[in-house]
Amino acid sequence: MSKKLEGKIALITGGSRGIGAAIAKRLAADGAKVAITYTKGADAAASVVKEIERAGGKAIAIQADAADADAGKAAVEKTVATFGRLDVLVNNAGTAIPKAFEETTLEEMDRVLDINIRGVFVATQAALKHMTAGGRIIMIGSAVGERVQTPGLVPYSATKGAVKIFTQGLSREVGSRGITVNNVQPGPIDTDLNPAAGEWAVPQKAVTALNRYGHVDEVAALVAFVAGAESSYITGANLTVDGGMNA
Repeated sequence: MSKKLEGKIALITGGSRGIGAAIAKRLAADGAKVAITYTKGADAAASVVKEIERAGGKAIAIQADAADADAGKAAVEKTVATFGRLDVLVNNAGTAIPKAFEETTLEEMDRVLDINIRGVFVATQAALKHMTAGGRIIMIGSAVGERVQTPGLVPYSATKGAVKIFTQGLSREVGSRGITVNNVQPGPIDTDLNPAAGEWAVPQKAVTALNRYGHVDEVAALVAFVAGAESSYITGANLTVDGGMNA
């Protein structure tokens, strides 16, 4: 049975844990060779690579903080140097510092902006140099980039709103090259950063229609579809995986 992403090369930023790790494993299971970046969790990144290799796939881990522009560019170049090309970029690296906006420091704001927006700009620009027709740029935005229903996420929401419009604008510029640009917007997903048992979980769960947190695999499934050939006429789209949070 031929796999849907056979022969494709994918780079997932922030791929050592949570949603990013699930995306890396899913794309690999669908036949892609994958590169993941990580900031600090070298062991976690190595274990994602090992799991992919055990299942018969190919993967590499690259240390690169999304806030470091040079490291972001170098990660793209290393992916191409290792695998020969780049077909899919998943801009997954992101951070949130939940607290009231008036208590948020400038350093915290800068960190959120540098990773969630600047890092996305840098990786995308570097990746586009190598992409040809059939290329896929996929953002991991957020349901709060369209509608904010829980407090404490003002700078984060602003960055994810920017990612939404970046997706739409960029889709217009690269569409003639046969490259699609889409934004997958998770709602509350059970990860280390946003555990379903955490103190911020009760109001988030309450605003979903399904009355539950999502699983990382439920996000990865949509990313895999958007990365594949069947999504060829979908671009500039903001696709929520949010249990009806924004319904």
